[in-house]
Amino acid sequence: MQLAETSIRRPVFATVLSLLIVLIGAVSFNRLTVREYPKIDEPVVSVQTRFAGASSEVVEGQVTKVLEDSLAGIEGVDVITSISRQERSLITIRFALSRDPDGAAADVRDKVSRVRQRLPQGIDEPVIAKVEAESFPVVFLALSSDTHSALQLTDMANQLVKPVLQTAPGAAEVNIYGERKLAMRIGLDPDKLAAFRLTVQDVEDALRRSNLEVPAGRIESRQREFNVTAATDLQRPAEFRQVVIRTVNGFPIRIADVARVQTGAADERSSVRLNGRDSVALGVIRQATANPLELSAGVYALLDKVRGDLPAGVRIEVANDNSVFIDRSIKAVYSTIAEAVVLVALVIFVFLRTLRASIIPLLTIPVSLIGSFALMALAGFSINTLTLLALVLAIGLVVDDAIVMLENIYRHIEEGLTPFQAAIRGAREVGFAIVAMTMTLVAVYAPLAFAPGRTGRLFTEFALALAGAVVVSGVVALTLSPMLCSLLLRHNPKPGFFDRGMESGLQALTRAYARLLGWTLKLRWLIVLLAIGSGVVSWSVLGGIKRELAPVEDRGVVLAQVNGPDGATLEYTNRYATAIERIGESFPEFDRVFATIGNPTVAQGNIFFRTTPWEERTRTTQELAREMTPRVASLTGVSAFPITPPSLGQGFTQRPINYVIITSDSYQNLAQVVRAFQDELARNPGFAQVDTDLRLNKPEIKLEVDRERAADNGVGVDAIARAVETMLGGRIVTRFKREGDQYDVIVQTFDSGRGTPSDIERIFVRGRGDTMIPLSALVKIREVVVPRELNHFAQRRSASITANLAANYSVGEALDFMDQTAKKVLKPGYATDLNGISREFRKSSDSLTLVFILALFFIFLVLAAQFESFVDPFVILLSVPLSMAGALLALQWSGGTLNVFSQIGLITLVGLITKHGILIVEFANQLREQGLDTMAAIQKSAAQRLRPIMMTTGAMVLGAIPLALATGAGAESRRQIGWVIVGGMSLGTVLTIFVVPTMYTLLARRQAPGAKKEATSHHAAQGHHPGPDHGAPPGHAAVLQPATPAT
Repeated sequence: MQLAETSIRRPVFATVLSLLIVLIGAVSFNRLTVREYPKIDEPVVSVQTRFAGASSEVVEGQVTKVLEDSLAGIEGVDVITSISRQERSLITIRFALSRDPDGAAADVRDKVSRVRQRLPQGIDEPVIAKVEAESFPVVFLALSSDTHSALQLTDMANQLVKPVLQTAPGAAEVNIYGERKLAMRIGLDPDKLAAFRLTVQDVEDALRRSNLEVPAGRIESRQREFNVTAATDLQRPAEFRQVVIRTVNGFPIRIADVARVQTGAADERSSVRLNGRDSVALGVIRQATANPLELSAGVYALLDKVRGDLPAGVRIEVANDNSVFIDRSIKAVYSTIAEAVVLVALVIFVFLRTLRASIIPLLTIPVSLIGSFALMALAGFSINTLTLLALVLAIGLVVDDAIVMLENIYRHIEEGLTPFQAAIRGAREVGFAIVAMTMTLVAVYAPLAFAPGRTGRLFTEFALALAGAVVVSGVVALTLSPMLCSLLLRHNPKPGFFDRGMESGLQALTRAYARLLGWTLKLRWLIVLLAIGSGVVSWSVLGGIKRELAPVEDRGVVLAQVNGPDGATLEYTNRYATAIERIGESFPEFDRVFATIGNPTVAQGNIFFRTTPWEERTRTTQELAREMTPRVASLTGVSAFPITPPSLGQGFTQRPINYVIITSDSYQNLAQVVRAFQDELARNPGFAQVDTDLRLNKPEIKLEVDRERAADNGVGVDAIARAVETMLGGRIVTRFKREGDQYDVIVQTFDSGRGTPSDIERIFVRGRGDTMIPLSALVKIREVVVPRELNHFAQRRSASITANLAANYSVGEALDFMDQTAKKVLKPGYATDLNGISREFRKSSDSLTLVFILALFFIFLVLAAQFESFVDPFVILLSVPLSMAGALLALQWSGGTLNVFSQIGLITLVGLITKHGILIVEFANQLREQGLDTMAAIQKSAAQRLRPIMMTTGAMVLGAIPLALATGAGAESRRQIGWVIVGGMSLGTVLTIFVVPTMYTLLARRQAPGAKKEATSHHAAQGHHPGPDHGAPPGHAAVLQPATPAT
């Protein structure tokens, strides 16, 4: 290889090349963003429409259905889901990953604008937003005070805190929760209005006439000019009270005569508490591309400024910070990298036994890892838990090529060549071998980049970061390593005690292995049975291992979701939420309890229980949630269950099971089917807290207008509707100004005037001839039960059944059970689908099976090209099922599951274990070319390759042990990969060194494979050594001779 030879002859050039790699990598490292996972910018666009006063059925028919029919025709739509609630329609359009988010949003805007004319008149403009997959606030802050009211705290949050936080790096928006926004509340008395023969419309008109701000122009003379400002607006409650509604017989009737006027909260339909104290919370949401750690650090830095601006007696504290987990898990991986480096260094030193020799492969670790940052920056990747996991695994891999080079060069030094000559000859022999080994490993990871869906996006970075590190290590092994060998390696005529002892031990081990191999080659059928047996073990263990999308991680937070009965008030929900908070406060592991109630409806809420740091507690969040569940479930007034947030960038409140039943049937019939489905699930102890989003029990009062009677009395239906909307729903009639800010003026009957259904009858409207007619004469009042929200999935009516799972029940088992239940319960006209985590699980398990097969196929083709044979790669790949048995047994023993992380470990294992087969088979082919028969060649090859195989295995297993024994934040995912590598490499290696030689003797062709040569006999006659430059097949010539230890 020309590059290796140039590097040996020009050591400064080789040094500069490595320094350049390190320099570019270091600069790139500073420019890489830090995230939890790679950017999974799933194109999701939402359309929100508000239709004041409309019931969920009206919203479904007049708004949601019209918009859905239009949106369905957009290119690249994966699924459309919608929720029609009272007064609100929310449509979510999820696109295929190939769609550009901006283009998708533009298409949605276009389709919405086309049907805008077909939507009802009274709706607000539809709001179209690109919903990012992580639009949950990264940091929650809570404002609380003993001396200030909620109104004052809301004003501070809006005027002092929010503008400062919006300047934090990467902040997209700052939302305020539990706010009490100032408003001028005009509480009408329906009896007094009737007595003065006034209607709601009269009050509204009077307010609009009296409260306006107009530019009055200016007065200009020849010398001077004055602006004229007309003080026509109202600002104080006293001014609103004096507004004249009407004059009757010269007597003015003012607002004060028919209403109570006061400043108060615009609405009180949400509340927030931190550790039991009423608060106003601010949630900082990050931009899609922003670094959550930088955002969090920016918010903490700005807190000092905010505290300085706040008046005395007001406290601001961090209620919940989701970036803590990201920060701690990434730091944990950094320390894992350090541990792996130390352990790999130990293996190398034990085998090479001198510091001089050990330095050479060890130098490739920092150069390769830092160099891979440059490739990551070039590809637009980020530093995240997956790319760092790739680098942990790379530590054991990158030293391999350097070891191969070093062993071969040292063998020539021991044979009597000078270090310089040995380096030239050794590098020439193994140059192509190193390229081939690098290509083989890259071939394994290449298919990972083609995995479809979000899982593919997640693991593209893992695969390419690992492949990048291996490529850089190949370059280093061809430049820096041979150059250092020529300068540092020396023949040691007087080895030390440790050196001699280690060498004799290794030689004894090699002899014992050679004898055992000779014995097994006489009983080849036994080894064939062993190979078949390991395949059977793999298959049976595979069937018994539980399957899920990702292991449940201890993210340092437990979330309790509270669902009150439909029709419950905020006060009712708060009472139960407070009881749940008290349950959490009894656990010493929780240091903060943060509740947001009234989101999205007054009967719902979320309570966050934030734990102390990982090292300060012995119980995981899963154990805490399990212990809390029975205590929370004993509160019968609400449905509440503690959950731990999912991994892999899924929504913070998502549950593992999300099973959708779809139909065009009525919601009443759908509800019966869902009930039957839930009854079946109740018999299975694996399901916990089964819930559905289809609730047909929200109490509603229906007003049915007697149109005939209304027409006889000269009352328009619109007048009735407006009177009811204002008196009960509250209408924002105008706005008023205070200290530079604008606030709403809300007209509504006072609270005690809308406490019972009979209060509706006290509202009056004006009929013919100025007569006042009570609504009781014009409308019939019925109490009915309606759905809380109406859901659509793929434009059809749907109900989602969600559930948590028992500790010993997996997502795969649960979905299989639900599919069987569906066949039993569902009638014709009903279909099923999956959403959320369940949908992702189904997609990823299909795609990763395909990737696994692709990886085997890729590596087979690369090896076939390298060996110029289709038989030898087959022999080498027989080591894969052997390692799978070890990996799956280790996974089962450690309590792991078959998830995205463990499957990635299994694919990585394919590349690692095949290296052993490559070493044995290639050297056997070389020996056969020298004239040995197949049996003698494979025995000699296996015995002489034992040492490099042991080194490779030792480096990989010890490099993966810190992963297998990981603790702290995010350890659950790291442990899965670690155990797969440790188990697979350990058992796989032990079996491979027996099975590959056996299968080689059974399957190898009569002629040794390789490139066609004419002058073979001539070279052999001349006694030439069949190195790669003499026509031997390209491969691991470097590792083809017994490795003599450096001393």
